[in-house]
Amino acid sequence: MIQTYSTTIRRREMDAVLTCMVDEKIGPGELNTRLISQIKEFIKCDGAVALRSPAIALKYALLSLDIEVNSKIMISALAPAWQYQAVVDLGHEPMVLDVEEATGLVGLETIQNAVQNGGKVLLLHESEGILPDLAGITQLGVPVIEDISQSAGASVPETDENGNPTEKRKQAGTFGVFTILGLEERDVITAGGGAVLMAPGRREWIVLKKFVDEAPLTDLLPDINSALAWVQVKEFHRNETTRKELFNLFQHACMIGRHKMYAREMEEGSTMSCFPLILASPFKDVKQYASRKDIEISLAYENSVIALKQEELGETCIHAKSLYLRCVHIPLYPRLTHAESAKIVKVLSSLP
Repeated sequence: MIQTYSTTIRRREMDAVLTCMVDEKIGPGELNTRLISQIKEFIKCDGAVALRSPAIALKYALLSLDIEVNSKIMISALAPAWQYQAVVDLGHEPMVLDVEEATGLVGLETIQNAVQNGGKVLLLHESEGILPDLAGITQLGVPVIEDISQSAGASVPETDENGNPTEKRKQAGTFGVFTILGLEERDVITAGGGAVLMAPGRREWIVLKKFVDEAPLTDLLPDINSALAWVQVKEFHRNETTRKELFNLFQHACMIGRHKMYAREMEEGSTMSCFPLILASPFKDVKQYASRKDIEISLAYENSVIALKQEELGETCIHAKSLYLRCVHIPLYPRLTHAESAKIVKVLSSLP
């Protein structure tokens, strides 16, 4: 059976983790520092800290923003459920926003309306590696915390003073006041768990660093996890090239079918963290068909906010609920063999 998800761990990742174990230095230390240096080079941020979970990263981001208790934090209905739970645990109110059906992202107009209704901070989840209108969003006047767990490596053209695109590109993760890069098992870069919190600008890093310097060791990412993430960041472009080749192959196979794909910018404009497909027929039928061909597919948003709060949000987040029920993930990861990818292509071109 070809599993939906599989972390790409090669000999280099194994060697880094084994070396850490042999040296008996598995707590936060040198490799944590080395990971931060690698991330700063990769994302081009001013400062960063590697932490044990995305929820802890969000805590430090909100502390640095000095947000009042019970503030409304805007999140996507298709964001991972941890965001909703973390916002509540930190003493704030989640303001769950519906998405656009064509991209699975929260639209600019929806965010504008939410700000007018009291939204204080936007936790921007760049779902499925697709980037929203970042330039427009950052002009709304509210603090933005980017979640690039699925979009790391993507970029958009920079604009000149007249708003025209230039040849230079601006990376995901450099638009918000702070940026969270999740390192969980299914994120595009993984440490088996954890997150890196980044401050793109120097002014924001000075504030964040005050809290980081006082952070207990139990909040910091251990070296054994940092070792895995460090190699994964170094290998990112190699892995992304393979994912992109597979994505293009799968996309071509789906063009003759009746199922839909999200609208996205190809090349550098999005990250191929997965292959989402929006079904035109019941999930159960498609899942059974693929399973008979030894391919596992899963609901793309089975661990999302809308999945957690479906009854509560069903009427206000119509598009998100529809995508939760119809959007699936097809296996896409660098470890797929030629024979396995060929089998997936064959199934995609004949899905019921």
